[in-house]
Amino acid sequence: ATPSYSTAASDVYKRQANDEHINKMKSSAKLVSQTLSVALSKAKESMTTDEIDEIVHNNIINAGAYPSPIDYYGFPKSVCTSGNEVVVHGVTDSRPLKKGDYVNVDITCYMNGVHGDTSGMEIIGEVHPDIYKLIVNTTRALYAA
Repeated sequence: ATPSYSTAASDVYKRQANDEHINKMKSSAKLVSQTLSVALSKAKESMTTDEIDEIVHNNIINAGAYPSPIDYYGFPKSVCTSGNEVVVHGVTDSRPLKKGDYVNVDITCYMNGVHGDTSGMEIIGEVHPDIYKLIVNTTRALYAA
């Protein structure tokens, strides 16, 4: 099933989370976590973010879920990839990744009436020391929170 962004969004906040709802959220979160692991492990030099999109799309669809970004306010892809200076919610494209690139992969799926959402960063080759320091420290801050 696909999410109804225009009518159901306000109802989500009225719902009380019960054990069933929490288990659905855990399942959805597990799927995006597994999908992120696959996507990041395959992100290599000369691969395009369109190829990452295809991997994410197929993984989510094959699990019986729906890639949430598709058609969200007209978004054309299954995943957001933000490379280098793109801050957030970048659209995948056909530019090959090259040494020195860094890319954030932001994955969201809709499954059993709930969304799961996660993101992670992959470094392609070596990056500038300041970029590396930023990535390491923001990752540490995430896990310390």
